[in-house]
Order: sequence, then structure tokens, then C-alpha cells
Amino acid sequence: MLRYRAPADAPAPTRPADPAALALEIKGYARDLGFTDVGIAGIELADDEARLLEWLAAGMHGELHYMERFGATRARPAELEPGTVRVISVRLDYWPATAADAQGVLDAPELAYVSRYAVGRDYHRLMRNRLQDLANRIGERIGEYGYRVYVDSGPVMEKPLARNAGLGWIGKHTNLIDPKGGSWFFLGELYTDLPLPVDPPASEHCGTCQACIPACPTGAIVGPWRLDARRCISYLTIELPGAIPDELRPLLGNRIYGCDDCQLACPWNKFARATREPGFEPRHGLDGARLVELFAWTEQEFDQRLRGSPIRRIGHERWLRNIAVALGNAPPTPEVRAALESRRDHPSALVREHVEWALARKGV
Repeated sequence: MLRYRAPADAPAPTRPADPAALALEIKGYARDLGFTDVGIAGIELADDEARLLEWLAAGMHGELHYMERFGATRARPAELEPGTVRVISVRLDYWPATAADAQGVLDAPELAYVSRYAVGRDYHRLMRNRLQDLANRIGERIGEYGYRVYVDSGPVMEKPLARNAGLGWIGKHTNLIDPKGGSWFFLGELYTDLPLPVDPPASEHCGTCQACIPACPTGAIVGPWRLDARRCISYLTIELPGAIPDELRPLLGNRIYGCDDCQLACPWNKFARATREPGFEPRHGLDGARLVELFAWTEQEFDQRLRGSPIRRIGHERWLRNIAVALGNAPPTPEVRAALESRRDHPSALVREHVEWALARKGV
């Protein structure tokens, strides 16, 4: 756990006598920094740990081997960061108001669908920097204390912690839902040794609704609150390093990076708010670019255009793999066939395999 230590020339901090007053100040700092909401949770996650271990035992994590490697540590904040007694959980809206209509893009098979969280700049650095700013502001107010910032950077059960901090409930699609803001938001955490009062956990409001379950194109939501990552399009297009299973390729449609279908189907997202972050707005036309144009990008163009994008981490090879599948699902136009033919001799066996599959779908 990191220790905040004030600069030598900093004015002497004053720690509030009342932890509740400090908690209110911290929430004010977080909102001043642009976070949409903030809450404070304890570190007890025994029930969530049991569900996690059962999910891992069923093999539903696929090739996400890091999930196994850390196992129960994910559900034990004090083991991950000794000294942790509270978690400050924050959320930041990302829905890009200027993006092309999501369903309209999904309904146009010649276009590429990119999950709306990834059409703009990568959120990791932005949120890490702001959480670090939050940590520093707390230190300036109270002096030395222990903390650690997490934004998808460690084995953290961010959704259960956010639920326990009152930021929303975990929906049947396994995403967090805020009754006043839907589910289009990022989460981040500040583990700390400060004994702050905790917020009441959010209650569940899915009721009898199961709109998200049949909305999943690959049937990855195998039951309420039960996601089989091995069938999830986000896993297949982002996390899976090898070949996408043959039987699932037709179900991907034109989704080349991630999937939003379960969130698009969720009625609570009628309350979603557009992001206030300009960096999350679309770049390079990724909210509705033509598949053949993206497939033509060289590796250099891929690296240059996607600098600062979360997409860049999958690399050019998986990028082409994903688009080849989408082209295989697109109408068999001469342009589509020509695009696929142009990659038939690609150096990567992974790309060639998916190109040949797509061409076979065109009768070539």
C-alpha cells in the first residue's frame, strides 16, 4: 500500500475529528474531479467470493487464466493490499452522445460495430490520474495515510464493491446498473486504510425483467447473473488470443470489438446520461466505419490511428481476425470479396484461417 506523504513545504494538514465529515469531503472532492458518483464500501465479499469460485470451477472464464491465478485474492482486499479497511468506489459515464446510432450500425452489416466504451480514448489513464488526484487531495487534507489506486489494474471485484458502496446493483447481464443513470459507465477504486463510514449497498431492481438474456447474440448469458465468458463477444474479440470457434463466428455479425447488446436491451438505460468527457467521443469514425476500410489498415496505420485507444492492445493481427469474421457475415459484394482476397496470403496463420472461412461463406 502506498503512503501519502506531503511535500516538505506543504501547509500542515488537519484531520477532521469526525470520519463522517471526512467521508463527505472526499465525496465532494471526487465530484469536483468529474466523477459521476462516489461511494464507500467495506471489504467483506464472502458471498461474492463463493460465486466467483463456483464460476471458475465451471470453467466459464475460458482462457482468462489470470482469474484463476489470483483466485480468492480478488475477493479479499486486505490480502491484495494489507492494511485496507475501506474501498472508495467511483464511476464515470462514457456514453458518447455524438456517436452514430448503435442499433443503426448493428443493422448495417457493411459497417463495423465497436463497443461504445472504445470508440474514443482509453479510459484507464484518465481514471487513474483522477483517482491519484483524489488520493492526493485527501492527503493534503489529513496528512499521511495508506492507499492504492485501481482501474482494471489488479484482481479487484469492482462491481460487487461498487454495489456495496451504493453505486448500483448488479443486473442479470452482470453489469452494474444505476437507477438514475443506467449502465454506460466505468468504475475505479481507491483502496485505503482510512476507517470511513460505509454507505448502504444498492438494492436490486431487475425484478422479472430478463430483456438482456435473449438479447445476447451468442447466448453467453446462460441464466440470470450467470455469464459464460467463452461465448461472450467481448471475450471472443478482445481477450481470446487464438481462433474464434467456428460455430460462434456467424453469431458475431459485424461486431469487431466488444458488444453492447445486453446494455442496449436494458430498459434502465433510458436514464443513461451522456458523457461530459470529450475524450470519450468517437475518433477516426469508429462509431460506424465501413468494414472494408478498417480491414485495409496496415499495421502502421493501426498503431498510429489507435494510439491512446483501448483497441490498440489487441494488436493488428486480432483486429484483422475480427474484421475477417465480420466480412464473412457481410453481404457477398465484389468489394467484400476483394478485401478478403487481399489478405488471403497474410503472414499470420490466424488471419489466413479466418479469411478462408469468410471466403468460403461467399462461395470462393
